Amino acid sequence: MADRHVVGFILVASGLLIFNHLLKKKKNGLEPPPLPPGPTPLPLLGNILNIKTDEPWVTYTQWGATYGNIVYSRAFGQEVIIINSENVAKALMEKRSHNYSDRPRLATILPFGWDYNTGFQPYADQWRLHRRCLHQAFRENAVAYFRPMQLRKARQLCIDILGDKSQFHDCDVQGVELVSHIQTLAASIIMSATYDYETAPSHDPLVHIVERALDLAIKFMTPEKAALLGVLPILLHLPDWFPGSVKNEATLSQKYSDDMVDMPYQYAVKSIAAGTAGRCMVSETKLEDETGSQRILLEKALKDSAATAFVAGAETTASTLLVFVLMMVLNPRVQEKAQAEIDLVVGNARLPDFTDRPSLPYVDAILRETLRWFPVVPLGMPRVAGVADVYEGYRIPQGAILIPNAWGMSRDEAKYPNASEFVPERFINADGELKDDTVVHSFGFGRRICPGRHLADASLWAGMVSMLTVFKFMKCKDQAGNDMDVHPQWTSGLTSYPRFPCRIVPRIPGLDREALINLIRSSDGV
Repeated sequence: MADRHVVGFILVASGLLIFNHLLKKKKNGLEPPPLPPGPTPLPLLGNILNIKTDEPWVTYTQWGATYGNIVYSRAFGQEVIIINSENVAKALMEKRSHNYSDRPRLATILPFGWDYNTGFQPYADQWRLHRRCLHQAFRENAVAYFRPMQLRKARQLCIDILGDKSQFHDCDVQGVELVSHIQTLAASIIMSATYDYETAPSHDPLVHIVERALDLAIKFMTPEKAALLGVLPILLHLPDWFPGSVKNEATLSQKYSDDMVDMPYQYAVKSIAAGTAGRCMVSETKLEDETGSQRILLEKALKDSAATAFVAGAETTASTLLVFVLMMVLNPRVQEKAQAEIDLVVGNARLPDFTDRPSLPYVDAILRETLRWFPVVPLGMPRVAGVADVYEGYRIPQGAILIPNAWGMSRDEAKYPNASEFVPERFINADGELKDDTVVHSFGFGRRICPGRHLADASLWAGMVSMLTVFKFMKCKDQAGNDMDVHPQWTSGLTSYPRFPCRIVPRIPGLDREALINLIRSSDGV
């Protein structure tokens, strides 16, 4: 009997001790905080079946409306944190940048030949060399050198669009040609700034090398598709005819990426050796200042980051300009207001240049609203949590992928009322001056903010103001002469841009190619 009492006492005492330990643990905050709220994941698959595959940013924004600005989800075995607020993104990726500056090791990067890309580099010494090369060439006070070139190429875009006036009644032709002309502009600017390479007006061989690499690989560079390949790496080895196989795409992408990195760089190296190279990213990086292994590392970083500059600059600039034209077609009031401002400041005897920019705030407001209305990298670039963290009472697990949903941030009704509407006036204050909001979510956050943003801003402004000066962009008309509805088709992948038919009409009566060239020649700042 005594033994039973002793055993009972021990059990009760043990229970009290355990209870007391758990109570202290809770009081001391030792129990892990909860994960952020989010949709219930399925076993193994996670939330992958709930995501709209062609527009995942829309799904994530809908989740944000239900669960809040920070949402937890799973993609197969990978934990994913969706950030739908610019303030949350800044709090984590800027104020805690030491923990959120790394990139996830996406399973698609190496097999598709994108391990060269600065955007996917781990947060380490090699990435710092990349940033050194990019910052030296494209820092804010350095890119002013490229403005005459950017203006010249923006005006060449207008000449190319003007083309043969006999095509001006065929909306489908104009829509297709517009994409080609704008992509040529964007590629031409960044090839010049990076390699001092002058592209051909069309079918340029080096541009073709880059375009084929981009077209094949960019649709695979998303966390969702990387998660699938991470779980099923056998997809890289299955025969081409097997459903889901990516073997052929990966093999071609690897080859195309190698060509894209090497061939333009070799062109620049030969120009430098011959003494004919102008100022550009490759020529401005002084390899001769380094020796031994450090020089080898720097040259690889230069070659890889130069290719990154071209890929990122060409794709995002062209995509943003296409969004701009779409918005002009859909918002004739905005277009007319901008053109009235240009006419008032510049007149009709010349085209605008960068000295006019401070006097054209509405054009700048259109630029910002274009970036805001549809960020062409809708999900930004993913980050990874270096160590476990707690934010606003929620646990962020170590190794979780963080996706800054730029599209969701653009739809923040608290910051941008009537966010689905295109309203440049939201960036103009009562005195007619530009507000401080520069739409930062379009270029990223913290230590991994886009290093080419200053060059991109100037390229976009030059393209927009030149096209607004020369053309009207309008809806197509049906056989009865009525405006037709516009239903743009959006591409999907890491970037997205619209395809749509439109009418493009010269604003200046009697303007033809020769008259436009003469107008450009008579303009200041060329």
